[in-house]
Amino acid sequence: MKVSVGGALKVTFRPWVEGLENVPAEGPAILASNHLSFSDSFFLPAVLDRKVTFIAKAEYFTTPGVKGRLTAAFFKGVGQLPVDRSGGRGAGEAAIRSGVEVLERGELFGIYPEGTRSPDGRLYRGKPGGLARVALASGAPVVPVAMIDTEKIQPPGKVLPKVMRPGIRIGRPLDFSRYEGMEHDRFVLRALTDEVMYEIMRLSGQEYVDIYATAAKRRIAEAAKAEKAEKAEKAERAEKDAKAAKDAGPGQAA
Repeated sequence: MKVSVGGALKVTFRPWVEGLENVPAEGPAILASNHLSFSDSFFLPAVLDRKVTFIAKAEYFTTPGVKGRLTAAFFKGVGQLPVDRSGGRGAGEAAIRSGVEVLERGELFGIYPEGTRSPDGRLYRGKPGGLARVALASGAPVVPVAMIDTEKIQPPGKVLPKVMRPGIRIGRPLDFSRYEGMEHDRFVLRALTDEVMYEIMRLSGQEYVDIYATAAKRRIAEAAKAEKAEKAEKAERAEKDAKAAKDAGPGQAA
């Protein structure tokens, strides 16, 4: 996959990278990145010599048919782990266990603390349940990563990607050994997550929004729904007014 997918990405898009020396040459580490695009999980591993394992939703691996099998093979090939994210707390625990297992093998584990892609290019509040708990359970260092301009390559609604140079800026590893044994303290989880998010913000230059991206997406969807309903109502009123004017006749309308 590094030769085929990774090589093609590097040749076509020529991503620029800063801070490659901050990724350990060996041993476990957590790559905590902002999340702007579906392609983030491909560009980051493409520029690294080591394998990076991310968590992906289980639907990518369970879709039936030929297309489903090809999709599952592709995601396995690029180092994605299937996790059922619809199961609430149980799904979260499964994701944490998967991350710890990757790190116990001495590998790199990639995670997006925001939990989902940014809806508007801004950086949103990190969720403490995943990143912080994996970091404290494994003792692995956290390497902050900023993906830059990847959302411009294939914006929503665009079928063909735009050929341009995205960027990847990698910060120095963060050591959280001072919190050892405190993985059940919610204030510690919040503090650790916020520290990582601050570093990502500093590296990316993004505007920070202190709400979860999932909440922002709900607000955007609700606003779009309300706008659509308002337009439909205006169109319906205009149609009724036009019909009333027509029924009234030229004299009465005047």
